[in-house]
Amino acid sequence: MPTTRLSSPKSPAAVTTPLIVTEHLSRRFGAVEAVKDLDLTVARGAVFGLVGPDGAGKTTTLRLLATILAPTAGRATVDGHDTVAAAQAIKRRVGYMAQEFRLYGDLSVQENLDFFADMCAVHGPVRRERMARLLHFARLTEFTQRRASQLSGGMKKKLALACSLIHQPDILLLDEPTTGVDPVARREFWDILSDLHLQGVTMVVSTPYMDEAERCSSIALLHSGRLVVSGTPAEIKGLVHGEIIEVCPQGQGVNLMRQAQRVVRALPGVLEVQTHGNLLHLVVDDAAPCLPMVDAALRAADIEPNGLRRTVARMEEAFIWLIRRQGGGD
Repeated sequence: MPTTRLSSPKSPAAVTTPLIVTEHLSRRFGAVEAVKDLDLTVARGAVFGLVGPDGAGKTTTLRLLATILAPTAGRATVDGHDTVAAAQAIKRRVGYMAQEFRLYGDLSVQENLDFFADMCAVHGPVRRERMARLLHFARLTEFTQRRASQLSGGMKKKLALACSLIHQPDILLLDEPTTGVDPVARREFWDILSDLHLQGVTMVVSTPYMDEAERCSSIALLHSGRLVVSGTPAEIKGLVHGEIIEVCPQGQGVNLMRQAQRVVRALPGVLEVQTHGNLLHLVVDDAAPCLPMVDAALRAADIEPNGLRRTVARMEEAFIWLIRRQGGGD
């Protein structure tokens, strides 16, 4: 399946001058090609998501954009600056938060901020004002004397973000910033990112979470180092051919879900079957005739088809669908 690029003429991001552009960007580590021929366009002011599983090339892409790595082939520009030829100019504009951000556990929240302010040459009244604002922004004002090692996972992430913002970048590169934190902390972190977006900060955020992809103005789905598709979340979900039927199989036996999958997969018009917890999602060519057919087939197998209904495609369905169409999945 060829790479698909979509654009919405009504999207503000679609008509804004691109801030980040990659052209045939590639990076190899020995025999492993982590990023392969990647073409991306990130609009100024966008929240751009790099979405995909582990090994998709998300981290390598962000490190290339942050000028930490040089490409093996192709090129990338940030606001017209080449990431190799003008690395220092880009570093002054970019805040980069690595997946494992290097906080100093034996230093307090305040001391970590002081260290990164020193590193970024932020001094005087500007430093004091900016630190106070970031502490309030990250909801860490009451914890300035607490050691970083004693912070919760969510608070560590917010401190790492504050350290990334100390030099007031207008571009943020965030590598899986909410991995390993609880759902409440994830929501709080995204609230902070939303505030930054409203202030005009451009963000490129990598995530393995499909619900976070829905929060982005545009996304790129990556798999095995390659771009599968890019566009708005609505455009990408619209690529799923057919309609979605949801059903919650009820019955006896530890292999109930497997049996239900076998039953519905054999039905005419069923293009694909995906499992989501105790639910089955069926991609079908036409839901109207398939609904009674699924109901009858499951009942004939002594499986109660609870909650049988039409539903809309989620990002997860779209991603799995597109990967399988490309031959990259089971």
